[in-house]
Amino acid sequence: MNMNTNTNNTTTKALATSHILWLFAIGQLGWSILSGIISNWLVYFYQPSQDLQNQGMPIFITQGAIVLGLTTIGAITASGRLIDAFLDPWIGGKSDASKNPRGRRIPFMQWAAIPFGVATTAIFIMPINHESAINNATLFTLVLIFYFCMTCYCTPYNALIPELGSTKELRINVSTSISTTFFIGTAVAYLVPNIAGALPQAWGFVTNFRITVAILSTVAIVCMLMPTFTIDEKTYATMEPSTIGVWESLSKTFKNRQFQIFIASDVLYWIGLTIFQTGMPFYITELMGFDASMTFFLFAGMTVISLLFYPAVNIAAKRIGKKPLVFSAFMIFVLGFVLTSQAGQFGIPSIVWAVVMVILAAVPMAILGILPQAVLADVAQADSIESSEKREGMFYAARTFSMKLGQSVAMIVFTSVALIGSAGMGYRLTALIAAGLCLAGGLIFATYAEKRVLEQIGHAD
Repeated sequence: MNMNTNTNNTTTKALATSHILWLFAIGQLGWSILSGIISNWLVYFYQPSQDLQNQGMPIFITQGAIVLGLTTIGAITASGRLIDAFLDPWIGGKSDASKNPRGRRIPFMQWAAIPFGVATTAIFIMPINHESAINNATLFTLVLIFYFCMTCYCTPYNALIPELGSTKELRINVSTSISTTFFIGTAVAYLVPNIAGALPQAWGFVTNFRITVAILSTVAIVCMLMPTFTIDEKTYATMEPSTIGVWESLSKTFKNRQFQIFIASDVLYWIGLTIFQTGMPFYITELMGFDASMTFFLFAGMTVISLLFYPAVNIAAKRIGKKPLVFSAFMIFVLGFVLTSQAGQFGIPSIVWAVVMVILAAVPMAILGILPQAVLADVAQADSIESSEKREGMFYAARTFSMKLGQSVAMIVFTSVALIGSAGMGYRLTALIAAGLCLAGGLIFATYAEKRVLEQIGHAD
């Protein structure tokens, strides 16, 4: 054990070693697989393209716009995420106030891991093998369970980031490690059609798809349980529970000016990113003309290139700060999304569009994969110094809320806009909308007072 200590708490705590940080990051590998499966393939499975329907893909839920352009899958996923989003502060507050002798975070994570994985698999299994209102209700229920389990695992998990990352350098290091496993997990999630395609074709596409999800969900469960059995939370994190109520804690969290800037930018980022992420299988198949299995290879390319930039991002953030890097990442995403909206046009080969998309996404993926978590850890620590209250869980619950709110809006936008026009017009519009949202998010983040926050926590490091 590293004998250096964290003196930021009233009780002396050990500093987390690199080994501990990577054990912690394995949990992120697990939940990012599950999140990636739902983000990338739920709409693909339940609102299939005409080409996929022509190949024999059955329809399980009501199709088309049901009201004001809103589709059934859009309404289900958006409402599920939105309802659960409002549970995030409650879970965050319960975690902050927990008096469990094993810690405030680990017990929540351990309880939620298995139901989280089981719910992911169950989402793709409907009781009726054709379009049915019963399937609509079943899917809504399962989506709600999925996001509730996600909250129970991820909110306490994220609250450990500033506790394991108790110094400025450790915050960047832990953000780097979990970002690495996040992108690996997301890449693994893109393997669903590849793995399904390798299974006996006689079983059928739907059965193979479900088996694949079950396999990956099992792997994810094992990964999520890993840190809960290998990390002694009380060695590294404060055990002192928060004494203020959930809603008072939430109110105080949102009164923090720098957090307001962060969360406003983050909501717009998640809307834009989720629109683009949901659209990727369609951009690749409908605009570029590739097979769905190509999705994995392109995302894997993004991930590999992105990971190559991780050391540079880690070093640059420590030298020039996080703010200029995050802002530049937003702008690069804007350019990449705009160009993706034009894919398949002007006589340019599809492979060129694909390479451009991969390269332009790789760098901002590295930056925004690492630094927002570290920024939030800075803000949470500065707030704890100012208020003398330990509310890390609430800060990260609020970010989880922003993520789910963004994803809710994104699903409504994507599933509705995708139906506009013909010849891929709707898909192109979704990419342009994603670009506009990232532009707005970047401009808001430009007002973040990083210097002031770092000066406030400087003495604690």
